[in-house]
Amino acid sequence: MNIGELNTTARALVAKNRGILAADESSSTIKKRFDTIKLESTEENRRAYREMLFTAPGAQRYISGVILYDETLRQKTKDGVAFPQYLAKAGIIPGIKVDLGAKPLPGFPGETITEGLDGLRERFAEYHRLGARFAKWRAVINIDSGVPSRYAIDANAEALARYAALAQEAGIVPIVEPEVLMDGAHLLERCEEVTNVVLGSVFNHLSAARVVLEGIILKPNMVIPGKKSPDQATPERIAEATVRTLKRQVPAAVPGIAFLSGGQSPTDATLHLNLMHAAGPLPWGLTFSYGRALQEDALNAWGGKPGGFAGGQQALAKRAKLNGLAAAGEYKAAMESAAA
Repeated sequence: MNIGELNTTARALVAKNRGILAADESSSTIKKRFDTIKLESTEENRRAYREMLFTAPGAQRYISGVILYDETLRQKTKDGVAFPQYLAKAGIIPGIKVDLGAKPLPGFPGETITEGLDGLRERFAEYHRLGARFAKWRAVINIDSGVPSRYAIDANAEALARYAALAQEAGIVPIVEPEVLMDGAHLLERCEEVTNVVLGSVFNHLSAARVVLEGIILKPNMVIPGKKSPDQATPERIAEATVRTLKRQVPAAVPGIAFLSGGQSPTDATLHLNLMHAAGPLPWGLTFSYGRALQEDALNAWGGKPGGFAGGQQALAKRAKLNGLAAAGEYKAAMESAAA
């Protein structure tokens, strides 16, 4: 493990005005996205879609890294350049999703545990050879009556820590992603309470596993009420609660925090990120690691048609630019109607 290299990579991922494109949808998830534009989810269609995203002119200025799926890591541009090599040449760090998904936690109805630790050391060695320099593992925490249990929180935190230790051993920066879902009817205050407990457990387990905090990126949820909550908090309250929680739980040694969008609309995710900078100087970089919130407009503009290729790229470049500005507190809502 080279701590200096890990720290350099982590800091590059959260550099000013830059953030991460999450393009690591599993085959089942990308099929659901393609269904919305009535496009069959074939390997070639998935490859073409990812090429449209990765080669978008102008997006490179605001995208520091891309999280790839196993299939995508092995694919190439139409000109025969492997995606990891293409991205690296463009100044974008290639990353890889390594977890195998959240599965039901035995004995705990409504709760899950993320699987994928078996054989992970060997997979990391291969992924490093293929060009990946950071990775992602997502833990899922649901809020409901009597949920989450402390056991589920700790079990997922331990898995995140074991994954992070293996990643660093392989010279790969781990993105640690404990996601408290925004499904349900819970209030903002309940999300804040649970997120505090979850982050506290995660950092306790990272410490116990001897993970070097200077060589990780945290990818948390924002503190946000459930979609069915009777009180949909203002963007200002969401930003304040999120920053308050992070200040309480995230050590200053962590180079950066790259938020997941978690089902927010593209504009909401951008606005909330921007407002967090109103709190003044923070000990870590704050940026984005968005999937659907970056891709949605591009997917619809592309539509799976060759004639939509340029339009899809323009939509991604615009969304990337707006989020890049938000990552430095420089975004204004009026920019939504401006050209990329």
